[in-house]
Amino acid sequence: MKYKTYPEFSIHYPLILTTFMKKSVRIYPDEIGVVYRNHITGEYQRFTWLEWYKRTCRLANTLSSLGVKPGKPGDPGDRIATMALNTHRHLELYYAVPCSGAVLHPINIRLAQDHIIYTINHAEDKILFFDDSFLSLVEAIYDKIKDKVEKFVYMSDKPGLPDTKIKNLYEYEALLEQESDKFQWPYLSEDNYATLCYTTGTTGLPKGAMFTHRALYLQTLHLIAHASFINDPSYVQLGENTVFMMITPLYHVHAWCAPFIYGFLSAKLVLPGTFTVDGFCDLVQTERVTTTAVVPTILALLIEYKDIDKYDFSSLKYVRVGGGALPLGLKAKVEKKIPGFSATSGYGMTETAPTTVRSFVKKYMRDWSKQKLDKVRVKTGLPIPGIEVEVIAENGEPVPHDNKTLGEIVIRGPWVIEKYYKNPEKTAEVWCDGWFHTGDLAKVDEEDFIVIADRMSDVIRSGSEMVPTVLLENLANMADFILEATVVGVPDKVWGQKPLAIIKLVPNSNKTENDFIEFLKSEGVDKGEITNWMLPKLVAIVDEVPKTSVGKYNKREIRKNLEKYLTIAKDMKQN
Repeated sequence: MKYKTYPEFSIHYPLILTTFMKKSVRIYPDEIGVVYRNHITGEYQRFTWLEWYKRTCRLANTLSSLGVKPGKPGDPGDRIATMALNTHRHLELYYAVPCSGAVLHPINIRLAQDHIIYTINHAEDKILFFDDSFLSLVEAIYDKIKDKVEKFVYMSDKPGLPDTKIKNLYEYEALLEQESDKFQWPYLSEDNYATLCYTTGTTGLPKGAMFTHRALYLQTLHLIAHASFINDPSYVQLGENTVFMMITPLYHVHAWCAPFIYGFLSAKLVLPGTFTVDGFCDLVQTERVTTTAVVPTILALLIEYKDIDKYDFSSLKYVRVGGGALPLGLKAKVEKKIPGFSATSGYGMTETAPTTVRSFVKKYMRDWSKQKLDKVRVKTGLPIPGIEVEVIAENGEPVPHDNKTLGEIVIRGPWVIEKYYKNPEKTAEVWCDGWFHTGDLAKVDEEDFIVIADRMSDVIRSGSEMVPTVLLENLANMADFILEATVVGVPDKVWGQKPLAIIKLVPNSNKTENDFIEFLKSEGVDKGEITNWMLPKLVAIVDEVPKTSVGKYNKREIRKNLEKYLTIAKDMKQN
């Protein structure tokens, strides 16, 4: 009898993203798996899993025809850049590039133009795929990247190429039409590099974080496993009936792993292009979206939308919030607008692909009152399975679980970067004694939950004490008249620094800075959340609080224009 000869890696089969891509097309080939809505025209495109897979195979063949070379462990393949929104084409690139053995570099299009140029040249991108929305941006930087980028691919819902100075320009759809819809995916090592993401560069030049197939595979499985540990009575279990809307940009740290999680689950993926409030509402109603993931500022925009009551939100049951603390007050405001809605908090960073911590209800908390559970849901959370997270004091020991003592968050695990790409100096700054040092301050409460206090660079040092700005921001957002609030430290001759609050009121509010301070006193000082000396000494009420490319409050921009905000605050104090 002749026995089958198995490949040498059959027992230690590589953990590669190709496995996720093939799963849905094998089980549900004729089911709608990917939905895209053009955020400008409002037109929909729907694809079955088989249709989407065939397009991805055509794209892989296109990459081969364009001369893209795969890599090997420790030696990354050609870097392929994308300058694109949340579209079906971008999702195709998310699988075709790494599963071909090359490295996907999603460019954060909200970075400063100089930083975009820097990341393209630093990554040595071979091909740049870009949406028609970014034609003018690519033209603006073309002369500074053309020596690195060999080919450009134009992606649009409209056929044809634009009249442009860009050389070696190809049309995405025309390229796909020329290729076969069958592709022999290579057997890659799980240690092949899959993606290259850059930090937002808030403290200098962006730093490159490169992730292997193994890292992304393990994070995906552990995030799915984590969902089975959730005891929250309001939580809707993830599964094949999930309909997920991808609001977090694909150019921002893998859209929090969404392409891989929901692709693995065979859940319908709804792609909005970019976020617009009316587009979000239309997609929830039309596609019966059950879950999504957003930054807190998206929730603030939703509750401000005057037509939100016209839409049916009954399908939307769960929202994961990251990119900043989820204030209890903001959560309560959204629940008034969207009955049945629930949200939980989380924590991560570019260097961790990104997720490391999520808030969830422990089993003995399940029967707690909603008011008590909501206080748990907005905490930063607990480490997800597969990752180690500690909060350590300056002596290197874990802080006591007393909800008071501040320390730095340190992390280690299979999806934490080994090093920054081509940057040994910065790598040496963050790795110490086998732990990745995040630069984030936190405390640990009596229930073992990590609670983010601040970036070490953002904490206000008043005299010999530290004022965590996140604590003040969370309190501020509990006020029903506050839409957005952030706090920064400003110079003080006596104490070194003092808090300046920058707030945006809800529409038609006539509240003043005195009302704001009185609220902080009653909800913060009187209830023991903060002490009197932590109260902001200055308050600036503005039309818009500056934000970063990923929707976080941009404290660097505020500090750059500090005189402007100090003038607003001082004028208000005089009046």
